[in-house]
Amino acid sequence: MGNEQIPQPPSAAATPHRPAIQETSVAVAAHRWLLGRAGALWALLTDRPTSLYAASVLRIGYGLLYLIFLLREFPHRDEIWGPGSPWTPALAHQLFDQTGWNSILILSESRAYFELCYVMALATSALFMLGWRTRALSVLFAVVVTSFHARSIFMTDGGDNLILLMALYLVLTASGRRWSLDARRNRLKTARAGHAPEPVRGLYVRQLCEARVTLTTVMHNCGIFVIAAQVCFLYGSAGLYKIQGPTWGGGTALHYALNLELFQPWPELSHLVDGYPMVIAVASYVTVLLQVAFPFVLFGKLKYPVLAVLLGMHIGIAVLLGLPLFSGAMIIADAVFLPDRFYAFLPHLWRRAARRTGVGRREPGRVEGTGFVPSQGRPGVPSSEQRATPA
Repeated sequence: MGNEQIPQPPSAAATPHRPAIQETSVAVAAHRWLLGRAGALWALLTDRPTSLYAASVLRIGYGLLYLIFLLREFPHRDEIWGPGSPWTPALAHQLFDQTGWNSILILSESRAYFELCYVMALATSALFMLGWRTRALSVLFAVVVTSFHARSIFMTDGGDNLILLMALYLVLTASGRRWSLDARRNRLKTARAGHAPEPVRGLYVRQLCEARVTLTTVMHNCGIFVIAAQVCFLYGSAGLYKIQGPTWGGGTALHYALNLELFQPWPELSHLVDGYPMVIAVASYVTVLLQVAFPFVLFGKLKYPVLAVLLGMHIGIAVLLGLPLFSGAMIIADAVFLPDRFYAFLPHLWRRAARRTGVGRREPGRVEGTGFVPSQGRPGVPSSEQRATPA
């Protein structure tokens, strides 16, 4: 009896260990989740460049838009940017001392120098649009846009500001990888190389090449993300500002805009549209709704109808309010949200439409074939273009 041991109740000090263990497991799971997210983000930035087709569309669009803008203002170039402008180079120097802006147009007051700069701006815009030596031309294009913007900054509007920002962001991107003369030159170089073995490189040279590729990829992806964020901020802030105004809340903002003489390229058309109050009210509410909701619909399929409605809205602004530069800049910026598979599918869609309409019919007696150039890479190894674009 004396040797019997009385069972002891569980110690009260041992009970708090279970919540501690649970807290530790939750902390470990959260730590692993954070590491996984960080690894996925790093892989997204460094593995491969994203939205190469979208970057090329931005390059072609803004290069073409600025080229048309310079050609349109060619008869008035002296009054806007040249020595004959009311905003003289001396006044521009005073403003630059206060704001920190600068322009290559005021380095000399000679008319011959200004004409040379204007011709160089036209050539730069055209070559940047075509994608010739895109890395160097992107920097030169940004210098051109910044110089013309700063020289006559009081004559700019929202479209000019957006083109300036996009020109600076495109310097970071690899916008010449698709639909460019650079891409064509690289394909021809690969085709000429044929089955020639790659040159043997040392370890140090290979590491430098890998570091260069990684740095280029990171810069490109960061540039694309910054462009997308800029467009989201633009739409979101515009929608929030509209909500604060009584005219947009009452659905009458477009009515007042259509009756301003400054924004009536075709008064009869503006008065015709203004004659439908219900349409004006619905368009006002839809504009505010889409702009506020735009940053929240980018990660689903709902973004495609939203982008389609925004495209129609910008076309309406260009036609009814006479703001083609602003509308064109916004339409081009929206192209960054379309995936590469959309742009890669466009040539196939064009060929299918051409076959249905008979545009691409072959001549009689011509040998039928697939219509594709045979692979120029090594046997069994798909080329970079074949990996990027589905057959």
